[in-house]
Amino acid sequence: MSTFANQLKAEIARISKKENKAENAALKKASAQYRSDIAALKRRIASLESTLSKMHKQAAKTSAPDTDLDSDEKSLRFRVAGFASLRKKLGLTANEMGALLGVSGQSVYKWEQGKAKPRASQMQAIAAVRKLGKKQVAELLAAG
Repeated sequence: MSTFANQLKAEIARISKKENKAENAALKKASAQYRSDIAALKRRIASLESTLSKMHKQAAKTSAPDTDLDSDEKSLRFRVAGFASLRKKLGLTANEMGALLGVSGQSVYKWEQGKAKPRASQMQAIAAVRKLGKKQVAELLAAG
């Protein structure tokens, strides 16, 4: 009888292991699929957040200049050749022109070379200098 009991016990253990193995395989497969789905969702969220941040930056760039500039400031434009001819017309060096505008001579040089553009606040100063004559510029430089 003990051999029959041992055989029955071994058979029951074998069948239960077989059943457990089948159930565990299904659970492992489902778990792997869930992990894959979660990773894909995380990538999609990161992509959407990146796109949203880019859109916010674009909206800020396009709306910011429109909100803080009035009609006079919007009409100001900068031309490299026009700026260089203004400085030559007034007979100024780059350093002198920079002193009038509140910037360095190097900035004036870069503007004339087309390597940089003046800021909006500097555009106002350039517009003011355009309205001056040689005598007024000389007086301002002598006073400053």
